[in-house]
Amino acid sequence: MKTYRIELSKVKSMTQGNGLVQARIDALVLPNPASRDGEPETTVLSMSQETARVMFLLLKQQLAEVDARKARSQR
Repeated sequence: MKTYRIELSKVKSMTQGNGLVQARIDALVLPNPASRDGEPETTVLSMSQETARVMFLLLKQQLAEVDARKARSQR
């Protein structure tokens, strides 16, 4: 499995449909070097607090739209 270091700089927009939430983002994607301290290799996503807040608000908005479309019996 390939692992990456993803530095998220800006969330431009989010949409949802067909069970997927899609985000348009500006990001730097680099190979993640092998871990030397015994931790398992994994992809790392990093962002500023400001970008994280924007992403959180956009996700919250998208999930609210999904919930609004559900039938009352599914809530």
